[in-house]
Amino acid sequence: MNRKLLQSVREYKKQAFIAPVLVALEVLMEVLIPLLMANIIDVGIMNGDMGYIVKMGVLLVIMAMVALFFGAKAGQVAAVAAAGYAKNLRHDIFYKIQDFSFGNIDHFSTSSLVTRLTTDITNVQMAFMFSIRMLARAPIMVVLAWIMTATINLEIAFLLLVTIPILGGALIFIAKKAHPHFIAVFDEYDVLNNTVQENVNAARVVKAYVREDHENEKFNKISLKVFELFTKAEKIVAWNSPIMQFVMYAVVLCLVLIGGESIITGDMQTGELTSIMVYAMQILMSLMIVTFVFVQIMIAEASSDRIREVLEEVPEMEDEPGALTEVANGDIDFEHVDFSYAGEGGNLSLKDVSLHIKSGQIVGIIGGTGSAKSTLVQLIPRLYDVVGGSVKVGGVDVRRYSLEALRDQVSMVLQKNVLFTGSIYENIRWGDENASNEEVQRVCRLAQADGFIQEFPAGYNTMIVEGGNNVSGGQKQRLCIARALLKKPKILILDDSTSAVDTRTDALIRQAFREEIPDTTKIIIAQRISSVEDADMIIVMENGEINGIGTSEELLKTNAIYREVYESQLKGGEDDE
Repeated sequence: MNRKLLQSVREYKKQAFIAPVLVALEVLMEVLIPLLMANIIDVGIMNGDMGYIVKMGVLLVIMAMVALFFGAKAGQVAAVAAAGYAKNLRHDIFYKIQDFSFGNIDHFSTSSLVTRLTTDITNVQMAFMFSIRMLARAPIMVVLAWIMTATINLEIAFLLLVTIPILGGALIFIAKKAHPHFIAVFDEYDVLNNTVQENVNAARVVKAYVREDHENEKFNKISLKVFELFTKAEKIVAWNSPIMQFVMYAVVLCLVLIGGESIITGDMQTGELTSIMVYAMQILMSLMIVTFVFVQIMIAEASSDRIREVLEEVPEMEDEPGALTEVANGDIDFEHVDFSYAGEGGNLSLKDVSLHIKSGQIVGIIGGTGSAKSTLVQLIPRLYDVVGGSVKVGGVDVRRYSLEALRDQVSMVLQKNVLFTGSIYENIRWGDENASNEEVQRVCRLAQADGFIQEFPAGYNTMIVEGGNNVSGGQKQRLCIARALLKKPKILILDDSTSAVDTRTDALIRQAFREEIPDTTKIIIAQRISSVEDADMIIVMENGEINGIGTSEELLKTNAIYREVYESQLKGGEDDE
């Protein structure tokens, strides 16, 4: 088991230690039982001593009950240790993910992270439980049973000793062959989970376009690939059982030959041969348990590698020593900013961007698809880091702030709006968990959401289903805007977040911004000219560069792109009329 992962055992170390101790006591009782059976046969039965038989029989029953108690207790303690270990692993991975930047998250797919938090951790949990119970039992049983055999017949003990490295070598060979296939299986599991997640999330689109057959075919294709990889791995692992069975029967045959000859010559009694047979079976069964656990460990090893990747992923963004916790105001400065999603040396999405936004200004950003509008604003709350130049908020480089303090003062409503399962009150309070009902209702009025909320039978207590599928796109946008406003940020960023609302509602939202939060810097990315026309400053983006900056009147005179968009939309509006 990987050492990095074992650090997550933590408060369950006691149970993880006690379980093997209880197993050792169980094994000790089980090893003594064949010795009592031999004495019953060789002393009690051979001499016809019924009193001795009864006394030894009672003692045998007591030892069996004690072994049962230790075994049951060991199973209980091992289960607690394994479940606790899995709980801590899930905790550690989930908390680690919370520290990831967008760049870190881009390194793993969503479905892959879900698989690692579920299937992979379950595999590791099972392997851990088997290791502290069954795998701890096997070597103790093998050693004690072999010692007991050696006290009776060295020749047979030597025979049993020879079988151990033979089986061990076979296990190691099988493990090396099967391990790469198990790794491939779990990589394909990620793809399978992604297919299922995508299909469920887009169920309405699938049905609208009658693409069920296509989705079924896609699912069957990846499911078949998982099946084929698992089959390859299991075909290799399947050699465990026949090899084990062959060795076991060969050993039993040798025991019968050697033991029978020893009884005939008088070197061994019948009871001793019986006990040796039991010891041999204990040794061989222990080795068989090892093969079973070994398969689980091989599967868990592939899973543990994937879990370790997440735990060892270094967050791209961490607070520097003495990070600032106060943001002075909503001033924003871009100074010769270059940015690439691939990091240093990658193709630049932003090229030498410089601009200054004063605190409290309303700034509009327009540009064609792929012009890096969203990329520009994502650098402000430091969702990504620049590769050249600097971004400043309140006159300070964003890298000098505590991430929590910076993001607490920058509210961002993303293009893809997300609501969570819970009431409307609970969703809005993501902006401020301590906000009163009146404060929630006030920001909803500012975001023009109060009207439709009041129309719901349960009002603000209406439950939002997963993903917000029981509200329209425009309603979802307004709820997300209200949530952002509740933070009372120094900077508010709307990334095309009013595209699903009508122009009148859009205008009312912008009017509320100007009147109710005049000191907050407001950045509005939009496709509609009407959404940014009255902004204090409009930025025109093209191919990752600033093509023009100014008011609407200034840009109509100086910027061809803005003028073309303005005239096309104005003409479209006239045609509509």
